[in-house]
Amino acid sequence: MKITESRTILFRNTMSITDGHLDGFRKAIAQAVAFTEEHGPQLMVEVFIDEKRMLAYSFQLYRDSDAIRAHWRLSDPYIREVMEHCTVRHFEIYGEPDDDIMAALKTPDGESFPVTHTPRLAGFTRLAHPHPTA
Repeated sequence: MKITESRTILFRNTMSITDGHLDGFRKAIAQAVAFTEEHGPQLMVEVFIDEKRMLAYSFQLYRDSDAIRAHWRLSDPYIREVMEHCTVRHFEIYGEPDDDIMAALKTPDGESFPVTHTPRLAGFTRLAHPHPTA
C-alpha cells in the first residue's frame, strides 16, 4: 500500500443544543454555513442534527492549518452566535494541524472541551461535483 502525503484536516464537532434554543441554533448554523460557503476556505462543511437527542454534528474539511486560521479569522462572529445556542460536547481532529491550531482549542484558563486527535494514515479526496449535461 502506498501512503500518500496530505495536509488535509477534518474536524468533527459534536454539540449539545441548549434546551429552548433549537430554533435559534438552526438559524445561527444556517447563517454560519451560508457565510462560510461564500467566503470560507473549507473544502467541505456539513451539519447534521438529531433533534430527539438535541445534538448536532458539524464536519469541516480543510486543505491545511492555514485554512483553519483563515476560517477562524473570518467566521468568529458567526461562531460566537452559534455558541449562544449550544455547548461543545466533543471535538475530534483528524490529520496533522500545526501546534498553534491545537493550542487554540484550549480556553484562556487552559481548560478545554474534550478533544481527540487522530493522525492520518492514508486516503484521498474527491469532492468535485460532476457538471450536469445539457
